[in-house]
Amino acid sequence: MKLYMVPAAPNPTKVMLYIAERKAMGVDLGVEQIVVNTLKGKHKEPEHLARNPFGTLPVLELESGECLVESLSIILYLETIQSDNALLSGSEIEKALARDLERTIELRLANSVGGYVHAVNSPFGLPPDPELGEKLKAGMDPALGYLESLLGDGRQMLTSDRVSLADLTLQSALQFARFGKVDILESYGEIAAWDLRYREREAAKEVLKF
Repeated sequence: MKLYMVPAAPNPTKVMLYIAERKAMGVDLGVEQIVVNTLKGKHKEPEHLARNPFGTLPVLELESGECLVESLSIILYLETIQSDNALLSGSEIEKALARDLERTIELRLANSVGGYVHAVNSPFGLPPDPELGEKLKAGMDPALGYLESLLGDGRQMLTSDRVSLADLTLQSALQFARFGKVDILESYGEIAAWDLRYREREAAKEVLKF
């Protein structure tokens, strides 16, 4: 299998962190990682569009030649083909809660982080849009407050003391904020402490560049 990705971008980072976490647990998923240079427009060239007509990343090319183009679908597929030391574990209720928290972070926080970074201090040189930035920040605050309250009970990771898909999704968004030199955690000490803890993990050190 081949994972087409670009470092620092949130969705590819989420999958890369997943692969690295499984590797740290002794599971080699056999995924070759290939950088697609988006700054040079490689994601819009016919070769990549044949894999993903939307031109986005990541893309997991299966041995059959078929491709998965959504980060969560890629992760859930990799969970099924090698179930030893899977990240989704425990009772069905525990697994459902872990998936639910991951979706909460993705839909209520991570999806807005990219737009906020570009509105405040775009690493790609887009013009600032303070009004949009304020709107996006206000929309993210309820989710950040929720995560702050979860971490207030002393847990090390977002669902417990064990890493979950939610941790990967949050960290991939925070790395993009760091890439854009934007701080979204100034008022959230528990999340900031979690962020530092997560970045000390072996998988994090292997994948995170910012």
